[in-house]
Amino acid sequence: MTDLAAVKAALKTQAVETPSWAYGNSGTRFKVFAQPGVPRDPWEKLADAAKVHEFTGVAPTVALHIPWDKVDGSDAYAELAKYAEERGVKLGAINSNTFQDDAYKLGSICHPDAAVRRKAVDHLLECVDIMDATGSRDLKLWFADGTNYPGQDDIRERQDRLAEGLAEVYGRLGDDQRMLLEYKFFEPAFYHTDVPDWGTAYAHCLKLGEKAQVVVDTGHHAPGTNIEFIVATLLREGKLGAFDFNSRFYADDDLMVGAADPFQLFRIMYEVIRGGGFSPDVAFMLDQCHNIEAKIPAIIRSVMNVQEATAKALLVDREALDAAQRSGDVLEANAVIMDAYNTDVRPLLRSLREEMGLEPDPMGAYRRSGWAEKIVEERVGGQQAGWGA
Repeated sequence: MTDLAAVKAALKTQAVETPSWAYGNSGTRFKVFAQPGVPRDPWEKLADAAKVHEFTGVAPTVALHIPWDKVDGSDAYAELAKYAEERGVKLGAINSNTFQDDAYKLGSICHPDAAVRRKAVDHLLECVDIMDATGSRDLKLWFADGTNYPGQDDIRERQDRLAEGLAEVYGRLGDDQRMLLEYKFFEPAFYHTDVPDWGTAYAHCLKLGEKAQVVVDTGHHAPGTNIEFIVATLLREGKLGAFDFNSRFYADDDLMVGAADPFQLFRIMYEVIRGGGFSPDVAFMLDQCHNIEAKIPAIIRSVMNVQEATAKALLVDREALDAAQRSGDVLEANAVIMDAYNTDVRPLLRSLREEMGLEPDPMGAYRRSGWAEKIVEERVGGQQAGWGA
């Protein structure tokens, strides 16, 4: 697409969901460095998320994590949803947590003990109840289940347990709700992981039905994995439901998206657009930890990085690329891709934001807003939200 007006029109439809937990104290497996002004509850997380949307214009929803964002009261989640809407955002995916309780040491939904499996499934059903209360469409599942040693448990039986649990939760979904199944090739299980790759996730989703879709976390692959091939394949099969965007140098580093390999992000976004995935049917979500950098600016920067990669992907001259591919002109085909990637799209995005009634520089606008100073002054006392809180 080389029509700049058409590129802008497409970019105006973009939506990037931000994660509630990224506004709290989170980081590496060794140390989490607390920062002043961090939210103390889900309400303050939503207030921060609203600022990201205010300055970027393309971050209209916020994912919740249960129990990290659990609120008490019969109408508490409806009130939380109303609070979000009053600030210009909505609640997005509900993320489950079956990896922190002591009972889950040997797994959750795949655990050999039926009582532990029941506990895990009941939690997932609770998350669907929360979806009903918040109006959320997506239930996002990631399981830390697996084993550390050969013989520790029966691999095939664990897949049977997984299928059984997923089927029960799937049957509880409403007509307009979806199950998004994430995968991760290792950690914390080191011998085998029960949902280690896109093929396993795809197989379970295919058996469950059309409301089950695969989540691609860009940090959950072995080095050298061609993630854009996975994206193209899942789109071709109608089974790509969402992304968790982040960057990694080694494994699941959860760095800002586009920070480690912006060319990879561009290639992924090209396949998304090429495969018809640039639509509300594919959720573009961030899943990141900000340990040494300020939370809100890091999320703003991440949203901007997704925008830049998308703009470049939209600029690929599809006609020229198709002609080069069909004629077997390898160098010309690659040149078409590289020309789009090497385009400086920042002036285009500044112009786009002005057309949307936004400041052309979101980072500068946030710094000038005084919000960072305000939350440091006001959020004194209480327990800061963080990984596991």
